[in-house]
Amino acid sequence: MLSLRDVSVSYDGVPAVVDVDLELPDGEVLAVLGPSGCGKSTLLRAVAGLEPLTSGSVSWDGADLRGVPTHRRGFALLFQDGQLFGHLTVARNVGYALRLRRAPNVRERVAELLELVGLAGYGDRLPATLSGGERQRVALARALAAEPRLLLLDEPLSALDAGLRERLAADLRTILRGAGTTALMVTHDHEEAFTVADRLAVMRAGGVVQDGPIAEVWREPVDPETALFLGYARVFRDDAAAAILAAAGRPPAPAVAVRRSALTVDAHGQLTGVVLSSRATPEQIRLVVDVPGVGEADAVAPLDSHPAVGQPARLAVDSGRLAVWVTAPAPL
Repeated sequence: MLSLRDVSVSYDGVPAVVDVDLELPDGEVLAVLGPSGCGKSTLLRAVAGLEPLTSGSVSWDGADLRGVPTHRRGFALLFQDGQLFGHLTVARNVGYALRLRRAPNVRERVAELLELVGLAGYGDRLPATLSGGERQRVALARALAAEPRLLLLDEPLSALDAGLRERLAADLRTILRGAGTTALMVTHDHEEAFTVADRLAVMRAGGVVQDGPIAEVWREPVDPETALFLGYARVFRDDAAAAILAAAGRPPAPAVAVRRSALTVDAHGQLTGVVLSSRATPEQIRLVVDVPGVGEADAVAPLDSHPAVGQPARLAVDSGRLAVWVTAPAPL
């Protein structure tokens, strides 16, 4: 098990990572999700031993790794561009670490790994003849070759186009599960994190603001800022939140976040407004409606309705799509 306790990293006195506590059980994948500059890649490099800690500890199965050099930690690191050796064949790239260790049965092990990543028969090819996704698969096979106790993935799919990134994320999940690999991945891509990982840690301004199982973090974000970052549509506060909650039949609370769209055009809805914009998708019509006391709100309408810009609309609240935060204990 990987354990981080009060991990901080600073550069010339400027904090980049601040008091991070995380645990990663064996065989699970943890995605550290955050915007650029939040400190997630610095955290990954600190775990790898590439950045010195200002304070705190990184340990594996209870053994403190402070002072243990990168090459003796038993970890493998996969970068976003793979960094393959261009003059070596696919098979020799994958078997590089095995040959350095003089491991037995290198050829058989390389064949197993290429089968695992879906590249059986590619051993004699050069990296220049492969697509971007295929090169990342080779890099992943090479990282897995030495059977690391922890695989560190630094934005592993960010260099790929969106369609390929989506497909390879699903394959990466399957590969890691098939190999039983414990992995720590940093990414700014929500869908990549949700697809690949078992657990999620959300970073902001150098600190981890929330971590836990993927479904738990998505269902109950710790604060409105985290909700918006995870892809919730809007956060309503104060009087706007009270109006939304009243329409949903809920007690008042300081803030409400709406997952995608919680408002639906409904002839019997309690909220009324004026349509500001209308856009049809294959499933529904997506609206922005100006609701008095609330402001601009996202809403949806069935395809057989015809809400037009400037027309009034009556809206109902889908309480199943609302998440409510109480920012202070209720008075006794």
